[in-house]
Amino acid sequence: MFKLVLSDSELLKNTIPVISEIIDEGVFNIDSDGVKFLAPDRTMVSVVDFKIFRSAFEEYSVDTPVSLGLNTSNLTSVIKRAKSGDKIILRSGEGKLIVELKGKSTRTFEIPLIDIKTEKPPIDQLKFTTKIEVDSSIIEEGIEDAEVIGDAVFFEATPESFKMFARGDVSSSTLEIKKGEEGLMSIEANDSPKAQYPLDYLKKMIKIGKLSKRAVIEFAKDYPLRLNFTVPDKMEIKFILAPRISEE
Repeated sequence: MFKLVLSDSELLKNTIPVISEIIDEGVFNIDSDGVKFLAPDRTMVSVVDFKIFRSAFEEYSVDTPVSLGLNTSNLTSVIKRAKSGDKIILRSGEGKLIVELKGKSTRTFEIPLIDIKTEKPPIDQLKFTTKIEVDSSIIEEGIEDAEVIGDAVFFEATPESFKMFARGDVSSSTLEIKKGEEGLMSIEANDSPKAQYPLDYLKKMIKIGKLSKRAVIEFAKDYPLRLNFTVPDKMEIKFILAPRISEE
């Protein structure tokens, strides 16, 4: 049995819909530390690692750890019904997740649980050579610029700068930010790695920037990307994205 009361509905309203655009179903694990979700998409191109910490909840009551297999689109449809200022109450039901939206009235939804077989993606084995903390809007701008040119974007770093660029047959776009400039908080790069990533996934992931004004980027040469957003003491979401191998 469990009952979770979340006063900050934006934590779910700005994360669950993004997750559902990438992952159609998965398992939410609820234990004494918080709510956790870890799943790859069906194509194995990306992985979502999402956590809402216990400290984010107004009330947090969990008798024993529980795993909830859910269709993320169904959950999104309910979460989107929450109004600003509503409390979101999650509690256990018989074969269902019960969601209450409590504001001027109390609206109750029941979402059926589904049986999902899961295997933990081996993301702990990833080793990155570059780590950059940047304003989320910088990444969003680089993605939007690259979309004018094509369907993928290069990430490139040096010890002094970070660059996002796209190349077409006759056109190109480049966004560069250097150490010491506003928007780049830190950069760790021992070499000059470059990797290309698909824009359709990045366009979805960067929507989390509504919650977290800073993002941490980790990558290496022709290697997966890890994009990390955090709301201190409340939430953390990490996206893993496979590279698109290029001859450039």
